[in-house]
Amino acid sequence: MGTDGGAGSDRGEAAILTTHNTFTKRKEPFAPLEEGTARLYVCGPNLYGPVHVGHAFSYAFFDVVRRYLEYRGYRVIHVQNFTDIEDRIIERAGREGRTIFDIAREYIDRFFQEMDALGIRRAHHYPRASEVIPQIIEIIQGLIARGHAYAVDGDVYYRVTSFPRYGHLSGRSLEEMQAGARVEPDPRKEHPMDFALWKTAKPGEPSWPSPWGPGRPGWHIECSAMNLQYLGPQTDIHGGGEDVIFPHHENEIAQSEAFTGRVPFVRSWIHNALMKPPVGEEMHRHLGNFVSLREALAQYDADSIRLFLLGTHYRTPLRWTDEAVPAAARGLDRLRTALANAEDAIARSSDQADGSLTEAAVRVRQVFEKAMDDDFNTPQALAALFTLAGEINKVADAVVKGTGEGRAGLWAATDTLRELARVLGLSLPRTGVDATLRPDLRALLVEARQQAQDLFPDAADGSAEEIIQTLLAGRQQARARRAYALADRVRARLGELGIIVEDLPNGARWRPAPRTTDLRGSSG
Repeated sequence: MGTDGGAGSDRGEAAILTTHNTFTKRKEPFAPLEEGTARLYVCGPNLYGPVHVGHAFSYAFFDVVRRYLEYRGYRVIHVQNFTDIEDRIIERAGREGRTIFDIAREYIDRFFQEMDALGIRRAHHYPRASEVIPQIIEIIQGLIARGHAYAVDGDVYYRVTSFPRYGHLSGRSLEEMQAGARVEPDPRKEHPMDFALWKTAKPGEPSWPSPWGPGRPGWHIECSAMNLQYLGPQTDIHGGGEDVIFPHHENEIAQSEAFTGRVPFVRSWIHNALMKPPVGEEMHRHLGNFVSLREALAQYDADSIRLFLLGTHYRTPLRWTDEAVPAAARGLDRLRTALANAEDAIARSSDQADGSLTEAAVRVRQVFEKAMDDDFNTPQALAALFTLAGEINKVADAVVKGTGEGRAGLWAATDTLRELARVLGLSLPRTGVDATLRPDLRALLVEARQQAQDLFPDAADGSAEEIIQTLLAGRQQARARRAYALADRVRARLGELGIIVEDLPNGARWRPAPRTTDLRGSSG
């Protein structure tokens, strides 16, 4: 288990999934601790503000990592934390006269709404820092006992000089870290780079009792505790944005390995590059130069956003612009159009198989898997989908023109396209129309019948799809009679209702237009 591909795959014994390990700075075969099981920990949001499109880049990518591991047959245990104790949350709570738990609840609710809208599967566990205080205290006590930490005036610091591998993940020496540090020197520290494990509570701050007095945990120790609590002393994949390589993940390694004695703490560190804002080089919530995910989902189709995010390799920075997502939407439309073409051709075709298209689907699957096995190369995987869409269009066009057959091949190819698209989190639903549009469609048919009753038969009792077909059949007759104004009006009104009409040599075809997600009425 753990080496097989998806349905219909013929991977062969040589197929190996490789990932780029930030710790070793090279690609390595994925080798989990337990055969057939992949333990995945992804750093989640700090709950002081809304998620932006840069976060979406990371979460969408790691959603694909999980999906592909499951496609390959692994049982994935996915953990993503919520940081609900941190300086910015505490500052915001003080400004607004609220508790950190109220603010956390607000942004956790919003997080789930937006992740669901973007098609990101929920993790199996979402621990919160505030839920693991006993585990945090236990770890700190263990680090003190082993000589890796020391207490000063109610604070506890990690002794970085006690851990020889400190700096290996980020590739920096202690001297380089100290030279680049932007922290005020603290004479109580043994070394300027020692970092806080426990902080004495200031007046008005939330606090918990501890052996060192009332206080709260430092940011870094929180993730070590949550990781150890849910995945044990070693994890297969630990992921996040490259902005948390140092100091956060560097400190996690030092804490966790010093406490457990198990090396390595993480077998494969995977970090995505960062999203750049429309202007400037860094997108940060505290700088205010971000595009919220809610804003993006209200403006663009969720699948279009995902295709844009996955169109660049995860270790390559990308920039959010007004042109980028619409360009991705046009690519998505190519995939949806190929499926619509296939559905139209299947309805016209015999049961005769098209061997070339079935073979093309097999080849594309192999190319897709080869790309994903090579450090999750989503741009090449997407290119494979577009190749298959092109092959589908060729056969579908031949069927529509009466120069070919191939229902079985079209079925196989469209099933493959949808399956591989799902691995990337793209839904590509089968053609259908929202049933709530039926009253509006019926009103349009009544209007058309008032103009030309002989062209538009009554279909008041039909489904939404049947009413559309009645409208298109009547429109086709109107065009044949050169009643172009009426035909254009029907097409325009369908367009206003979200139904795209395409005129082909042998008739019209319709499909639903992509829809954006309206989250403006959600809480937060």
